[in-house]
Amino acid sequence: MIDALGSPGSLLLVGGTSDIAVATAHRYLAERPLRVVVAARDTPRRTAVADELRAAGADVEVVDFDAEDPDSPARMVAAASAGGDIDVAVIAFGQLGDQGQLATDPAAAAALGHVNYVAPVVVGTVLANRMRSQGHGVIVALSSVAGERARRSNYVYGSTKAGLDAYFSGLADSLVGSGVSVLVVRPGFVRSKMTEGLPDAPLSTSPDAVAEAIVTGIRKGRHTVWVPGAMRWVMSGLRHTPRAVFRRLPF
Repeated sequence: MIDALGSPGSLLLVGGTSDIAVATAHRYLAERPLRVVVAARDTPRRTAVADELRAAGADVEVVDFDAEDPDSPARMVAAASAGGDIDVAVIAFGQLGDQGQLATDPAAAAALGHVNYVAPVVVGTVLANRMRSQGHGVIVALSSVAGERARRSNYVYGSTKAGLDAYFSGLADSLVGSGVSVLVVRPGFVRSKMTEGLPDAPLSTSPDAVAEAIVTGIRKGRHTVWVPGAMRWVMSGLRHTPRAVFRRLPF
């Protein structure tokens, strides 16, 4: 259970090798030891993350998760909950993709759509059912400002995030009164492994800043957070920019 100070006793990281997921675990571990379940593919990076979190004071469990396997979400949640209730689950997996390839390769577009949208929907459905049965829990879904309005430079990626955002926003409303809640997180450009090699965008942020927003958002009972907060107003303006102007913007 999440204690009176807002700290969970257990944390599930789905896509547990992501920089944001790891930063969130460290943010909570700075307050108290807790059980952390790292759900990811069996890679050297998963082993390194598990060792890193153990060194920081976590009781770490490792479970297999592969977003490309349609049966993986159910197995993963069952394994993660075998050791006790899941207080907070962070859904942090996804791919950016190459827009040039995605625009011409239907198979690549379909694969990105599965990993970034279909798999998170399945994970969210399984997690929601599990948390309903335990009577409490918070699901954190990593969305993106890219889902607010598709841009010509990354419209396939942006469309997957738009779908993910809509699903988890609707799921949040469906869970009211169940003891379970959903926090949708909309970061701007995050300097991380996924964006390595890309130039910084305006209002770029860091995994640590996103982790801080997640912890604060859960404690304040929010349903949506923007990182940085100013992105909310920037995207509001871009949402209402005339299309003829928007398509000429340099991004």
